[in-house]
Amino acid sequence: MAISRSFLLFLLISLFGFALAEIRFTEIRSDDRSIIPFDEFGFTHTGRLELNVSQVELSDTNPDLDLSKVGFFLCTRDAWMHVIQQLEDGEVICALNSDLVKSVSTFKSLNGKSGFDTVYEETDADQYTLVFANCLSRVKVSMNVRSAMYNLDGKNNRRDYLSAGKTILPRVYFLLSLIYFTLAGIWIYVLYKKRLTVFRIHFFMLAVVILKAFNLVCEAEDKSYIKRTGSAHGWDVLFYIFSFLKGITLFTLIVLIGTGWSFLKPYLQDKEKKVLMIVIPLQVVANIAQVVIDETGPFGQDWITWKQVFLLVDVVCCCAVLFPIVWSIKNLREAARTDGKAAVNLMKLTLFRQYYIVVICYIYFTRVVVYALETITSYKYLWTSVVAGELATLAFYVFTGYKFKPEAHNPYFVIDDEEEEAAAEQLKLEDEFEL
Repeated sequence: MAISRSFLLFLLISLFGFALAEIRFTEIRSDDRSIIPFDEFGFTHTGRLELNVSQVELSDTNPDLDLSKVGFFLCTRDAWMHVIQQLEDGEVICALNSDLVKSVSTFKSLNGKSGFDTVYEETDADQYTLVFANCLSRVKVSMNVRSAMYNLDGKNNRRDYLSAGKTILPRVYFLLSLIYFTLAGIWIYVLYKKRLTVFRIHFFMLAVVILKAFNLVCEAEDKSYIKRTGSAHGWDVLFYIFSFLKGITLFTLIVLIGTGWSFLKPYLQDKEKKVLMIVIPLQVVANIAQVVIDETGPFGQDWITWKQVFLLVDVVCCCAVLFPIVWSIKNLREAARTDGKAAVNLMKLTLFRQYYIVVICYIYFTRVVVYALETITSYKYLWTSVVAGELATLAFYVFTGYKFKPEAHNPYFVIDDEEEEAAAEQLKLEDEFEL
């Protein structure tokens, strides 16, 4: 059972990779876990691991303990699957003894001291996870760990603390931020040109785009500082703030557009307010979970719990924002049968149907397809999944802005009888569309 839990933990880390590997300071206190995973990192042929372990204490002070069964090693995802099989088959009794892992250091190097330092050179390019193994039964370990993984880049052997495959992310995020600032400028121009037909929702859309742009700037600086120094230098705090604001405003915007607020009606119904009252607090929880996940890392005992909370809350939010769109489509169908404006209602119904489908596609792509890309893509090209997710988000923003841009709608425009009859027939067919 312990082996199965270790395999599950390692698999979760591999699927939801922790590949920044900035310089980390970790405190382990009275921990009896047999496997404690630390950061995952993509090494090139010039990879380095600096490991500083201090204040080591064992719950069992017996001097005859075999300290070679306690230590750190590097392991790839594929190798770990075979190590699990070796442990189950009894070929090895400790993961540190497997020939499939790369031992970094064991507690034998303590030699009566309370800590040790080591620098491990990794020349085999691959993606590895730094793992601590404790194969002594009923022995709890306490220690402070400082780990730094990096690649030496260029003729000057500059340290690059970003995982291979993610080292270009600072430039990617900065370029995307320029695109969003450009979109914000274009949107401001559109609002000025059509200021007579601008609704409050259009200013809210502008705020969402600007927050997304600043979020990308902070993420670019965050990754840039980590790449060069191994520390975010405070940019991570700004990134979390703008990520929090961007997440809440984006989901709120989807809900408001789905209800037709501002451009179809000036108010929200009680059930629509309840959706907002659900989505906004859940986004707060999701952002708190994201901060805990990023800052603690997989070595935290509650890391998997927070990961599960984040995924659950994200799924609930994604489902909740669809309900207002469904309600608007149903209301438009009912209105089409009673107010005699078949052509106008057909246009609105078509627009909301398109938006419903696009929102579903956006959620599916950014939550499922992007994770699939991370799983199947080589560690050298992990940036492609980030680019794919960001391009999908950009396309969603552009579609939303284009379809709901301010326009002069004249409710008294002339529609001949043939067009009205054709629209009425089409609405009858629309009744067959099931959500």
